[in-house]
Amino acid sequence: MEVKSKILIIGGTGYIGKFIVEASANAGHPTFAFVRETTVYDPAKAMLIKHFKSRGVDVVYGDLDDHESLVKGIKLVDVVISAVGHLQLQDQIKIIAAIKEAGNVKRFLPSEFGNDPDRNHAVEPGKSVFAIKSQIRRAIEAEGIPYTYISCNLFFSGYFLPSLGQLGVTAPPRDKILIRGDGDAKAIYTKEEDVGTYTIKVVDDPRTLNKTLYIRLPENIYSVNELVSLWEKKIGKPLEKIYVSEEQVLKHIKDAPYPENFVQSIGHSIYVMGDQSNYKIEPGFGVEALELYPEVKYTTVDQFLDQYV
Repeated sequence: MEVKSKILIIGGTGYIGKFIVEASANAGHPTFAFVRETTVYDPAKAMLIKHFKSRGVDVVYGDLDDHESLVKGIKLVDVVISAVGHLQLQDQIKIIAAIKEAGNVKRFLPSEFGNDPDRNHAVEPGKSVFAIKSQIRRAIEAEGIPYTYISCNLFFSGYFLPSLGQLGVTAPPRDKILIRGDGDAKAIYTKEEDVGTYTIKVVDDPRTLNKTLYIRLPENIYSVNELVSLWEKKIGKPLEKIYVSEEQVLKHIKDAPYPENFVQSIGHSIYVMGDQSNYKIEPGFGVEALELYPEVKYTTVDQFLDQYV
């Protein structure tokens, strides 16, 4: 009988972390969620922790600033997955130090779950976030810690797909749409539950050791022009398309306050520069999720947009 790795998820009550915890429990891994004790004072997160416990997840209380609690939690498991938010990315240096001291971890997955930070042309402020992710990669490699990086590109329910890339709205537009650049750059979308499923798939897979797993599901690769065309067919009417030049996009990023400028800089990277699809995945550094795990029944963009019709 296959022995499944014990997994610790740091940031398990966060946006993508909760899907990874759920996927780990679903797959039958002994699952541990590392959370701050103060998290229970947030009603929504307290409910989530209660749900985790009902699924058999062990909750380990600690803090990234408490080295002893980190080491103690890490010693309970075989695999560590970080799902910390972008404001805590630099703190993963503390996780690396704790993993080195614990000495028992056979795989570490740092918090990425987006564009490949080593292959992008982002402008500030997004550029600095990708730079931190790359620094964390280099620190992991320098310490000789076995790793897998997850590049899932865009989340279905995040900033871009439900609004077709429009800021400040929660549903796809029905009259007009702003399109960055020429609208032909290919973006890649993955449903959050599927991100969790593929992430857990890699932990005991020797084919993903010291590689990046790219989640490039063919039915979820669309340019904005193609996405708009799909949406127009669903609602039975054309949209007015307003194309925004790269010069205008860059000026808006420069003038906009945080966090709008951050979101817009990521949008520029994806929708103008094509940073999710403008390179080839080479066997030396990466593997593709669909090739390794064809059995996963993933949700498509077409299916997801039906709920908004």
